[in-house]
Amino acid sequence: MSTEEASGESPQSISGPRTNKGLVIVNTGDGKGKTTAAMGTALRAWGRGLKVIMLQFIKHSTANFGEQRAAKTMGVEMRAMGDGFTWRSQDLERTAELALVHWEDCKKVIASGEYDLVVLDEFTYPLHYGWIPVEEVIEVLKNRPPMQHVIITGRHAPEALVEYADLVTEMRVVKHPYEQGIKAQPGIEF
Repeated sequence: MSTEEASGESPQSISGPRTNKGLVIVNTGDGKGKTTAAMGTALRAWGRGLKVIMLQFIKHSTANFGEQRAAKTMGVEMRAMGDGFTWRSQDLERTAELALVHWEDCKKVIASGEYDLVVLDEFTYPLHYGWIPVEEVIEVLKNRPPMQHVIITGRHAPEALVEYADLVTEMRVVKHPYEQGIKAQPGIEF
């Protein structure tokens, strides 16, 4: 990364023609906002008439958080197929099995070409834990429809995925209300 990019200044113009292509975007890091940023992009894409789907890996299949409620109202498809937060799982083998089943569904969704934007929310966790091989994921991404965008969120994004992606943003914690004993707030965190 250049000094200009690191400082937030615009990088020098790239000479030659620019191309259109579907992007692979990774939102990672320990800070809050990875899913929120993906939801913002999904909202923008929906507003431009793109067909959007969000596939959630950790959220329980019965989750009814703010984003599920909003997506339902907007007519944006959202599928959750987890058993809650991985670090609280009573049966990690079952959690891994759910992730594998959900990944099979994701591969079909991506290959179908039916969606312009596919969000794989909290997908880095099954990659980080080794439940889904990152090489397989990259191969699926390489073979997706040319103008399909894919956003992947979660902590601990594997280096191979970071290197393959077109855009990677790392969220970092500067200050968080949880550290001050403040509970997660409806509409802000769920």
